[in-house]
Amino acid sequence: MTAVLAIARGVFKDSIRDRVPYNLVFFAVLLMAASFLLAQLTAGQDVKIIKDLGLAAASLMGVLIAVFFGIGLVAKEVERRSIYSLLSKPITRSQFIVGKYLGLVFTLIANLAVMALAYYGVLAYLDWQTPASIKAGWEAAALDPMLLKAFALIAVELMLVTALALFFSTFSSTFLSAALTIAMYVIGHFSDDLRTLESFGASPALAMIGRGLYYAFPNLSPLNVTAAVVHGQAVTAQHMLLASGSIGLYVAVLLVASTLIFERRDFK
Repeated sequence: MTAVLAIARGVFKDSIRDRVPYNLVFFAVLLMAASFLLAQLTAGQDVKIIKDLGLAAASLMGVLIAVFFGIGLVAKEVERRSIYSLLSKPITRSQFIVGKYLGLVFTLIANLAVMALAYYGVLAYLDWQTPASIKAGWEAAALDPMLLKAFALIAVELMLVTALALFFSTFSSTFLSAALTIAMYVIGHFSDDLRTLESFGASPALAMIGRGLYYAFPNLSPLNVTAAVVHGQAVTAQHMLLASGSIGLYVAVLLVASTLIFERRDFK
């Protein structure tokens, strides 16, 4: 466990020193601020626009960090040939994989926390300068704590994207790893539609393929609760546990598969 934490700490420090996460987080903060300016053009809907665009920006920037850092967790070590010195130490390959994964997850959570603070900062300013008569018509308060549930599920989603990027990077090139990870992410958000292709007039064969993909690919739809929290609808603890639990199992399978593939790679 000490070796895993040491590797994770190294990944976290390297990621924090890199400018890319800062640039992406800064871009997300700019999007949130821009949503505030855009909302001024839509009377009465400003809080909804800011909430919606802010969560979308945080999710998008988090996914970009997870993909483009995740695919390099193994590839960078191989390209630099530092993998030889690492594996010559009392570190198993499974510890290497898990440590790399946890390090990037910690980085993503830290970046997501910064974006959440900026998000609530924009909403706090909106709440402060909005008359009480207008706030009475809002479906939910500007500083609604339910929004944190959306951020929590975004974090779960990013954990899966990181595991996907790491898995593909153990046996494919960086470009292919990025393409496959993004494809899985997109398909995961349309997973429910794959199960019901017949209702769209698809052939029986295509509908069967769709159902197969539905069960093989992760279903990310339950993690998207943006519409619910923006409109002040309840997101139950049971929903969050079930959605997070299913993704957690998928992440565990991906990490085991990544370890098995990495164990069989020959770096000589």
